[in-house]
Amino acid sequence: MNITYYGHSCFGVEINGKHLLFDPFISPNELARGIDVNTVPADYILISHGHNDHIADAESIAKRTNAKVICNWEISVWLEKKGIEGIRPMNTGGKVKFDFGSVKCVVAQHSSSLPDGSYGGNPMGFVIESTEGNFYYAGDTALTYDMKLIGDYRNVDFAFLPIGDNFTMGPDNAIIASDFIKCNDIIGMHYDTFGFIIIDHEEAIRKFDRSGKKLTLMEIGDTIKK
Repeated sequence: MNITYYGHSCFGVEINGKHLLFDPFISPNELARGIDVNTVPADYILISHGHNDHIADAESIAKRTNAKVICNWEISVWLEKKGIEGIRPMNTGGKVKFDFGSVKCVVAQHSSSLPDGSYGGNPMGFVIESTEGNFYYAGDTALTYDMKLIGDYRNVDFAFLPIGDNFTMGPDNAIIASDFIKCNDIIGMHYDTFGFIIIDHEEAIRKFDRSGKKLTLMEIGDTIKK
């Protein structure tokens, strides 16, 4: 798997020859000004919830790439009104097989509204399972005991967890979340983009190290292999 970081909570994951793009928020993000949103590949776009910092570029990228959008029902209706086709609506608890692997929608404890203020449905996280490995994309969430269900019933090789605090978990709760999901290989997200969520990188990494875990904080535009 190749993982590319586009800033905030937006990652591209190349898996079994398909490009998965999570929560596209690139063009409005000053920290991602070096990314050309018009060249970002996507065969699938997965949207965890409706807030603008997770959906801002979904419409333009979906129209350019003809990517299938995976999201909850309320977001799917909103996107259909914008002319997006090929949407696969899902909701918490659902699991669907695709050509790259499967997507399981899991609980995320957060809020969700769309950029126009309309109801955004339930926020979600995603567990992706494939022949190349399994991972958990938590979306925006607080620490929740439901995460233990992932650890009990899924094998997660690595996970994307929010660590910016204020709106989501911070590093301390993300460490507990990694215990719940039984995964020690964590990629941080949802930090530094706004003043409310600026973190001390070295301190966060030290906290994970002391807990026997690995925290990776990727540079925007970089690609790593898993």
